[in-house]
Amino acid sequence: MDITGRKLFVRALLEEGVDTIFGYPGGMVTDIMDELYKQEDIRLILPRHEQALIHEAEGYAKSTGKVGVCLVTSGPGATNTITGLADAHYDNIPLVCFTGQVPLNLIGNDAFQEVDIVGMTRSITKYGVTVRDRKDLGKIIKMAFYIAKTGKPGPVLVDIPKDIQIQSGDSKYPQTISIRGYKPNEGVHIGQLKKAYKLLKSAEKPLILAGGGILLGRAQKELKTLVETMRIPVVTTVMGKGALPADHPFYIGNSGMHGKYAANIAVSECDVLFSIGTRFNDRITGDLNEFAPHAKIVHIDIDTASISRNVVVDVPIVADAKLALSKLNEWAEAKDTRHWMAQIHQWNNENPLEMRRDKGMTPQMIMEAINEEFDSCVITTDVGQHQMWAAQYLEMNEKKQFITSGGLGTMGFGFPAAIGAKIGNPDKPVICITGDGGFQMNMQEMVTSVAEGAPVIICLLNNQYLGMVRQMQQLFYGKRYEATCLRKRAACPANCKGKNKDCPPYLPDFMQFAKAYGAHGIRVENEKEIAAALKEARTYTDAPTIIEFIISSDEIVLPMVQGGNPMSNMILK
Repeated sequence: MDITGRKLFVRALLEEGVDTIFGYPGGMVTDIMDELYKQEDIRLILPRHEQALIHEAEGYAKSTGKVGVCLVTSGPGATNTITGLADAHYDNIPLVCFTGQVPLNLIGNDAFQEVDIVGMTRSITKYGVTVRDRKDLGKIIKMAFYIAKTGKPGPVLVDIPKDIQIQSGDSKYPQTISIRGYKPNEGVHIGQLKKAYKLLKSAEKPLILAGGGILLGRAQKELKTLVETMRIPVVTTVMGKGALPADHPFYIGNSGMHGKYAANIAVSECDVLFSIGTRFNDRITGDLNEFAPHAKIVHIDIDTASISRNVVVDVPIVADAKLALSKLNEWAEAKDTRHWMAQIHQWNNENPLEMRRDKGMTPQMIMEAINEEFDSCVITTDVGQHQMWAAQYLEMNEKKQFITSGGLGTMGFGFPAAIGAKIGNPDKPVICITGDGGFQMNMQEMVTSVAEGAPVIICLLNNQYLGMVRQMQQLFYGKRYEATCLRKRAACPANCKGKNKDCPPYLPDFMQFAKAYGAHGIRVENEKEIAAALKEARTYTDAPTIIEFIISSDEIVLPMVQGGNPMSNMILK
């Protein structure tokens, strides 16, 4: 029996196990929306902006392990998703984004709300296609889900013209798919893996660098087994945070631009760097000529294109992290790394990760209180100083999940991602750590959080600046705070050097903002109020809560490596 394209669309989602779709209506998806209205198995989430919509799908996908699904109309609906598609592309988040399109006969005629969204997003999607024949619709949707979640995960875009949605055709949805030219790697080269193991076994100062690929591959257990068997210390990228529990005796901390002193020095001094699931971006390597200069480098990654692209490695291994580590664990034997561990602990004692405690409330105190209050939770962050403080001081383990925007560094990511995570994990506390700048980029999603019954806790660190850029202006640009003060008005002096008694009041008032949306608001101005505020926020299960922490604008993230410098060359004070 033939059915319309819109009916097949809904059938396909059900076949793929989709229970939630993040969608925003418009002329070119009204038929699909009408079909979604007729069923009760797929929940439609209505955000208030398409960029937030796709970040919500990202948070849902990362926190659940499922494919995130988006639906937007043509033209501006589609173009508003581009930032989120790029974010998902760089952080390897499985998404399928469906966009409406004008009818086939109008494509290329500059029709109302017509854009070539497939062409625009070709470089930031794993696959993008416009459906041009009704008979191909089922196959293309099947391909989209398969491509999004296999191999190196990522976003896929399917553009569906309006006439395809209403045309009748075959009702069958394929159960399997074979795509010529797309064969995700499902094995591991044993010879290369043995070379890597031989290096590890003979190394005097081995070090594991764990990236986000460990978490994407759900390989935390296998990593822990290898580490405990061979007694090898571990550093993580920001995206790899949580790959090993924070309290594990062999975990050193994050490495990179704002990494822990001991972690960065360990990378610089190790003789074998065993890296898994990282693409070695500039925030991890610094000066490439000085990155791990004494080490033989092993690189395990599921993406062939990531290996030796930035850092030329000695032993390349294309494999899934879980599979490769499982095989290594069959051979793993204990090593004596006591001297090497003692050296790392000495470096840590020389320059511990610590903020002053004698000048009022600090971000470290806030993160420590979150550690204390929540033993199981999902934590999302926005992008900026607060993100780095969270990466430095939050303690992740098997019961906690850390979700952030790494590759693209997207301000406005944190709050909608938290909403998506809460929708996917309704019984878990979800905390969004954000700044006053990033929060304002998607603060309209407060109504989505309220309307959808997703009571996230928003820990808003308000320093009244775009803090990360201000930090660079403070350290490297003579305190010329151009376009970073969020109090600034047209009447302010052009050459302001920072906060003073003549500053105008800060806008907006986040407590009044929360009230206007039917949410809860708590303002915290000193360290004695932190724990009580978090406990109070946990009691509010009817609506989201903003906890506004008033912190000093002078707080900066340290250590810091200036761009282009070796990672061993850190600003510590």
